[in-house]
Amino acid sequence: MHTLSYQHRRSQLEAYFDRTAVEAWSRLTSDAPVSRIRATVRAGRDRMRATLLDWLPVDLSGCRVLDAGCGTGAFAVEAARRGAEVVAVDLSPTLVGLARERLPSDLGAGTVEFRVGDLCDADLGSFDHVVAMDSLIHYRTADMLATLAALRARCGTSLLFTFAPRTSALAAMHLVGRLFPRGNRAPAIEPVAEKALHRALGSQADFAEWRLARTERIVSGFYTSQAQELRRA
Repeated sequence: MHTLSYQHRRSQLEAYFDRTAVEAWSRLTSDAPVSRIRATVRAGRDRMRATLLDWLPVDLSGCRVLDAGCGTGAFAVEAARRGAEVVAVDLSPTLVGLARERLPSDLGAGTVEFRVGDLCDADLGSFDHVVAMDSLIHYRTADMLATLAALRARCGTSLLFTFAPRTSALAAMHLVGRLFPRGNRAPAIEPVAEKALHRALGSQADFAEWRLARTERIVSGFYTSQAQELRRA
């Protein structure tokens, strides 16, 4: 069962991505012209997506992949092109609608099923690989850890996720962000120290079955995010 803090933040994110930021997010995730600041975010997200894809097998034929927090579907499409059966879920009906509109017809043997809902929904089934790119960074650490535990329970091989690393540069950008009018702000990112996150993961009851694998930090202007790979031991 989700905590009240998880449910509250989830409703904030749904309102932001489904109403407040629809146009901005649509442009950011396309090749449309954007501001210099948003261009750095776009470049950072592209690098992060490429990193996570590099950590998956080149041939995903016969594999089920969960794109947990799929946004407009760019990662799901690339995984499907490797032959995966992808379930792509997001809490925003508007973003999922955009993802469906952008879905190309040339996926080869792979498939993508877009769904609106919660990434922890057990009805989504079990997966060989789970990927949560920048979909957990707005939640408190305790809620993020609980979500990761729920995802691990339905994951057979690897779980890839990103977190906002606690750095002085990121803290400064958060201060700048508070200068924008309240209605234009995205829900706050919740930074976490890498070592503290690893300790917290290691203390979870089911973590003995998993090991910390690759990690990589991507910094691109106003985009800072760190990828972490968990693999079954």
